[in-house]
Amino acid sequence: MKMTRKIPATMVTQHPDHAHTPYWHFKPFISTQEEPRELYLSFKDLGATEYKWDWEGKLVDEAILERIFGEYFDYFQKEKIGKDKFITFRLPNPKVETEYRLGRAFMGILAASGLSKTLGLKDNPLFEVILPMTESAKEMYDVQDAFRQMASLRHPLLKRSAGDIEHIELIPLFEDIDTISHSDEILKEYLERHMQGFGFKPEYIRPYVARSDPALNAGIVPTVLAIKIALSRYKKFEDKNEIPLYPMIGAAALPFRGGISPRTVDQFMNEYAGIRTTTIQSAFRYDFPKNEVIEAIQKLEAKLKTLETRMISTKDEAKLREIMTLFSQYYRATIEKIAPLINQISKSIPKRRERVQHIGLFGYSRGVGEVKLPRAITFTSSLYSIGIPPELIGTGRGLLTLKADNMQELLELLENIYINLRSDLLHTISYTNFNVLEKLAKNTTGFDEVLADARGIQEYLGQEPELTKDQIEHHSVTSQIFDRLNEGKDISNLIEKAALLRRSIG
Repeated sequence: MKMTRKIPATMVTQHPDHAHTPYWHFKPFISTQEEPRELYLSFKDLGATEYKWDWEGKLVDEAILERIFGEYFDYFQKEKIGKDKFITFRLPNPKVETEYRLGRAFMGILAASGLSKTLGLKDNPLFEVILPMTESAKEMYDVQDAFRQMASLRHPLLKRSAGDIEHIELIPLFEDIDTISHSDEILKEYLERHMQGFGFKPEYIRPYVARSDPALNAGIVPTVLAIKIALSRYKKFEDKNEIPLYPMIGAAALPFRGGISPRTVDQFMNEYAGIRTTTIQSAFRYDFPKNEVIEAIQKLEAKLKTLETRMISTKDEAKLREIMTLFSQYYRATIEKIAPLINQISKSIPKRRERVQHIGLFGYSRGVGEVKLPRAITFTSSLYSIGIPPELIGTGRGLLTLKADNMQELLELLENIYINLRSDLLHTISYTNFNVLEKLAKNTTGFDEVLADARGIQEYLGQEPELTKDQIEHHSVTSQIFDRLNEGKDISNLIEKAALLRRSIG
């Protein structure tokens, strides 16, 4: 089947994980009013091809198309929204957010369609949406059906015209390891519902796998393996059902949240071969020199679409699920114990965007077991700020367990599938402050287990990393943060200093 649209390789997002001041701004904080300019510059300056306009859990400028057409119309006459560049709404999931936010997002799409015709533009600028926390085919179909019903409303005052949008494409965002690794089953049922309800098969599907939230809920190793299983299954699904899939991933700069930065693009593409679109979050764009950012985006746009998915056999998939269970059990048990300290530090993490108050995959605040946790960026930042990267947790003990003679086969499989395992762990140990960790292990519940993880990773690696000047200074700053935390003093400035050194808040 020949595609009638361009599939972007890079999707700029509003995730607030940058430490530095954006190159186009005068302060690190980006208000809602400044995001239309950011959108424009992401296209014009950086060369990205898609921008996620986020309605989930944050304040949003609902008149985005009017705003950018009003201020940058000359540019968008040449680089057409909906054809050359793309704006994709991440919807509020109606399971969690109410207050008619979904309907407001739909009205924005309908209004944009009418506006484009008024301005003499041929393409509907907004025609595709992301549904977060997707767990079923019914949710996917219901969102599209709701849009159809709203678009079908007819009244003289609404001034609908021929060519206005009637149907939206839906991108399902899968956010936990079990859903991700079985998401092809959801897509199968979705195809059936789509055919029955709309009378035709989608031209394509862009399944979207989260990278941060599954790591927060199950740890880094289970998350990477779940995505590898999903990618292999997507390829089989595509061939069997004769419909193209263009998988997407929500990756960020630090390894715990995906490990993509301008300096790791090659290893990221190698790790996630088969992905066709990756997010380009704020740290990627603003915590590295602008020329490096532009070159990295150009490389992604050119190469990401060419890399073939690595297939996983049914036998190996079963073994990978065994590994996922082992590592996630270690991770979750420890997180429940150390959550109080994470939540304490999280209150001092500097804000970078305007967000509405979350209410709790796990509601809208996230959680593991019985405990509530901050969102993934703040969670990651809280632990890095005391020199205890979350990549540690559950990983060292999992590796030591696999090193036992009867599990050597599983360890070799893990190393074969998780290609960057060793480099990710070298990064993790480079940012681990053992002085802080050893103190916590003596008197704070759960950190003895994290220390066991760190020692296990050291044993697995069999080498000490060569620390950079910034990493050495990061150790010093995280020690200061820990001392001031124990003294009840303000730590926010030191947290920001550490974030600048590692080139990401979290």
